[in-house]
Amino acid sequence: MSTHHLFASHYQRPPVFCMWIATMMLTLPLHAEPAPLSQDALLRARQVTVGILAETQDQRMPEKPGKVVIRGTGFHLRDGYIITARHASEKHELPTGVVVQKQIRVLTNDLHELPADLVGDSAFMDVVLYRVVEQHRSKLQAGTSFASTEASPGMEVFTVGYPLGWGPTMAFGKIGNTNTFLQTVDTRLIQVDLSTCSGNSGGGLFNAQGEIVAIVHAVIQTDQEETQAHCSRLTFAIPGILAERIVNGALSGRPLAFSRLGVHMTSIKDGTKLRVAVKDAAEPAKSAGIQKHDILLAIEDTEILDGAQLKNFLIERTSPGQEVSVKVRRVDVDLTFHVVLGGEGSKSK
Repeated sequence: MSTHHLFASHYQRPPVFCMWIATMMLTLPLHAEPAPLSQDALLRARQVTVGILAETQDQRMPEKPGKVVIRGTGFHLRDGYIITARHASEKHELPTGVVVQKQIRVLTNDLHELPADLVGDSAFMDVVLYRVVEQHRSKLQAGTSFASTEASPGMEVFTVGYPLGWGPTMAFGKIGNTNTFLQTVDTRLIQVDLSTCSGNSGGGLFNAQGEIVAIVHAVIQTDQEETQAHCSRLTFAIPGILAERIVNGALSGRPLAFSRLGVHMTSIKDGTKLRVAVKDAAEPAKSAGIQKHDILLAIEDTEILDGAQLKNFLIERTSPGQEVSVKVRRVDVDLTFHVVLGGEGSKSK
């Protein structure tokens, strides 16, 4: 086993498989009593899962059909909309470099090969949305939905996908840390104790009811031998609550903006506890009355534990233009201010 080294890159062997690879130390997941999995949920998960096909057509010989090679995984949400990981649909083009393909081909569970057109994507969260062309949508057997409840440590989950380009296979495991971070995306990820490989990228992470709680994004690599296949039981996934916002933004045709509170933060000691304090106040927090040195206690009655947790709350639970209550401590008095959140791309503090 190699020493741990944090990095991220596309899987390179063979080039048709796609998965972010990362290495880091993680705490062991908590365990809970297993939730029962119904056969209906398992069947529906298989039916909604699709393989993302690699482009193998030789443009010099258009009359010769390309091979059927699966490079990633996706799933059918509804009405022909296919979700997968953004990096599972990228290709290298000269001279522009890496681009998201305008059209991909997907392979259904019952072996229909269907074309799908790009609807929208987010490099911020490594999510992309396609739609199967209208005349082929009836061939999609079933759809799914995002879970209304969040993933929690110990929750039983499973995924269906195409590890190393073959399958579909099923893997079962448990949610671990729901608040981990990598350099591959700008917000939190969910760590899962579940067996995945290169090629599982973009697959749904399902709960016991067959709903989407997250989207497979990365695996933990513990061997630096890059010519070997990358498989692991340590998996990272994009939270469903974030992926759903990306999808809804793409469906509405509006670029997804994230909320901005307008504070620069620092850590200070409040008795024996470390707290988040305002290093500098900008708009809109400044106009609402928040000042430098205020200790941030809560937002919308949710305790502010650290800067990352506040950032996640703003990204996942608020929208630009929304009014939120922010509780602060100024010297020895607790005050509450009402801030109308701004919006600025992926900036969210």
